[in-house]
Formats: sequence, C-alpha cells, structure tokens
Amino acid sequence: MNRKFWLLRGLRFAFFAALFIAALGFGTMYLWNWLMPDLFKLPQINLLQAYGLLLLGRLLFGFKPGGNKREWARHYKMKQHMAERMSKLSTEEKEKFRQQMRDRCSAAWGRPRPADSTPAEASA
Repeated sequence: MNRKFWLLRGLRFAFFAALFIAALGFGTMYLWNWLMPDLFKLPQINLLQAYGLLLLGRLLFGFKPGGNKREWARHYKMKQHMAERMSKLSTEEKEKFRQQMRDRCSAAWGRPRPADSTPAEASA
C-alpha cells in the first residue's frame, strides 16, 4: 500500500508539473501574440517558440525563482551588526561617524559636498 501511495503521488506531481509548463507556454505565446505584433510589428510565435523564449529568459536572468534569499539574510545580519556597533558609541562618536559618512557619500548620491569640507578632508 505504501508503494502505491508514492506512485500515485508521483504521478499526480508529474501531471500538475506538465499542466503548469503547458499553461506557462500557452500564456507566454498568448501574451506575445496579443502585444508584440501590434506594438513593435514583430511576427506571431508558436508554442515551441514560446518555450524557447522562456528558456532564453531563464538563461539570461538566472534560474533562481524568488530571488536570492541568502543575500537578504546577509544584508539583515550586516544591519544588525552595524546597529550593535553604533549602540556602543557615545553621542559625540555617533555624530562624528555620521558627519564622515555625509562627507564621503554625498557626492556619490548627487548632492554637493558640504562647504566646510575640503577635498583633502574627503579623501582622508
């Protein structure tokens, strides 16, 4: 009985996977044929070409669905670490650090450097 259960479960998974892939292909083909010929004067495509477009998109943009969760976890850990380090600083040290960050990063964000800082101070 256990073997039959796993066989039926595997068949059900294969069925829904095939259904999902078919729906994805038909959806891509429908959207392309609906938008692209009118907007950009491109030819209509068939189902095989729609699967080719999906594969090309995956090759170009990566196979990770949902983004890279490790990057977010690393960002969160770094943010926690920085908050912990900042909490140990005195108010004068915090203000000095903030001013240094403003001097170093303001030009990179398109804002002019403060008038009281010189290029020699900014590069130090």
